[in-house]
Amino acid sequence: MEQSEHIIREVSKAFTGKDEIIRKVLMTIYAGGHVLLEDNPGMGKTTLALAFSKALRLQYRRIQFTTDTLPSDITGFTMFNRQTNEMEYRDGATNCNLLLADEINRTSPKTQAALLEAMEEKSVTVDGKTHLLPNPFICIATENPLGTTGTQALPESQMDRFMVRLSIGYPSTDEQIRILRARRYTNPLDEIKTVASAESIVEVQNYLSTVKMNDDVLYYLIKLCEVTREMPMVELGISPRGVMALSQMAKAKAVLDDRGYVVPEDIQYVFEDVCEHRLILKPQARVEGVTGREILMQALEQVKPAKR
Repeated sequence: MEQSEHIIREVSKAFTGKDEIIRKVLMTIYAGGHVLLEDNPGMGKTTLALAFSKALRLQYRRIQFTTDTLPSDITGFTMFNRQTNEMEYRDGATNCNLLLADEINRTSPKTQAALLEAMEEKSVTVDGKTHLLPNPFICIATENPLGTTGTQALPESQMDRFMVRLSIGYPSTDEQIRILRARRYTNPLDEIKTVASAESIVEVQNYLSTVKMNDDVLYYLIKLCEVTREMPMVELGISPRGVMALSQMAKAKAVLDDRGYVVPEDIQYVFEDVCEHRLILKPQARVEGVTGREILMQALEQVKPAKR
């Protein structure tokens, strides 16, 4: 899609040298999902979210998670208005198109759980009343590696809400030179032009339902997920929600490649990003050093797509 290439080009002005990450985040937005970025501080996670908000002309909010962040900071709260003698709703951080939930694993489980309804239902419930969020609603959450100061693991139910988990990684020497040169005189974020809108993103999300997936490809996708549930080192394999997420991401990959149908290569391209964080391994796997990525690679070796 021409629009997609324009978006990638604009975002890459500020987020240099990581076009594959940009493509995968854009695919997740097209698929109507949420992104979890796991990496060390200073990798440009905030810059990536800001760049997308500017290129897509999305209403953007950022919330920094700390130990004293409250659920009402996310969902909003009701307060008494003396002038009207009525309870009045004041919105929280989620009342936007693009929410950056920064360092999500530094806050309490109760505060983390406040995001669950917003991510799944695109709404928040406060004092028994449900408030719909703007459409589209996308959450890009960042987390520091587990074990760094002040972090705690996200519960499985919340991990499952994220369509993909991505890691940016350190830039190469040449990429760091380009980053420094780009910031010599101006802020690259100021150079980003708006090339899409919230309405056009919703159109693409709706178009995904028309992308075809024949029975052979569908069987391949489901079998890949099923085989993870049978592996001896896996406590819990890919959930049905994970199957749906893999399907949506494969369709988004097809749309990005300007195709109206899914091929097995689309599934393989996103398989690790969609599924690794959903696996729960047995203690034996940790003892023996078996990783989720190795489990997924085994699944790809065991299950082969039908010959075309």
